[in-house]
Amino acid sequence: MSYKFASHTDVGIRKSTNQDSYCIREAETDKGTVLFALLCDGMGGLEKGEVASATLIRVWSDWFEKDLPHILTCDDILGEVKSSWTRLMTSENYRIGQFGVQHNINLGSTFTGLLILEDGRYIIGHVGDSRAYRITNDGVTLLTEDQTLVAREVAAGRMTAEDAERDPRRSILLQCIGASASVTPAFYFGEVSEGENYMLCCDGFRHLISNDEFYAYLCPETNPTEAYLQQHVEELVELNKERKESDNITAVCIGI
Repeated sequence: MSYKFASHTDVGIRKSTNQDSYCIREAETDKGTVLFALLCDGMGGLEKGEVASATLIRVWSDWFEKDLPHILTCDDILGEVKSSWTRLMTSENYRIGQFGVQHNINLGSTFTGLLILEDGRYIIGHVGDSRAYRITNDGVTLLTEDQTLVAREVAAGRMTAEDAERDPRRSILLQCIGASASVTPAFYFGEVSEGENYMLCCDGFRHLISNDEFYAYLCPETNPTEAYLQQHVEELVELNKERKESDNITAVCIGI
């Protein structure tokens, strides 16, 4: 299986630091090509969010290099990945939290990671309100659920999705890595197909962009090459800035 990639991050029009971090890793293994992408959004209202997000990128990059090769020899690869990521999230939540206590600062990060195996099976690990999408020539599908106060209200029927997008509490998280007493990640499983695009993005990338616009810019049909995909990701970042998005703006796209 082969891929094309595009990614872009921008500090945005208001903040002085970029608290978003991401990585894309690809490796040829005995089990074929393995693709890993991770996007972490350091908490905007908390100090040193960039430290938390960069720490998670470093830890999972090390995991990809050192732990994944062993996991690929197991019978239940994705089950082992889920267990391994859960343990790491628990340990990093404690470690980052202790760092904050020792330095008298608050810090935390979202986590949305995607691992794709050669046979097309994937796992998404998710904490917070960064998102993963599938974009095909037929439309846009959100693959993750926001772990936010307003998403909980929508699920309970106490708020509409439209009201949630405008609510001033929309960025209040139910959990994040480093600033929560404990973390319970969500996991999603599926299979990719040729001709699909997958996107990881922070909340600053999608608050002011509609699904119709995601489709227009990022559907496979309009992105036959990596150069087109990169151009369109960057154009969406600039469109966010034109619309006065106040947060950091980051997206990672993977074409199958």
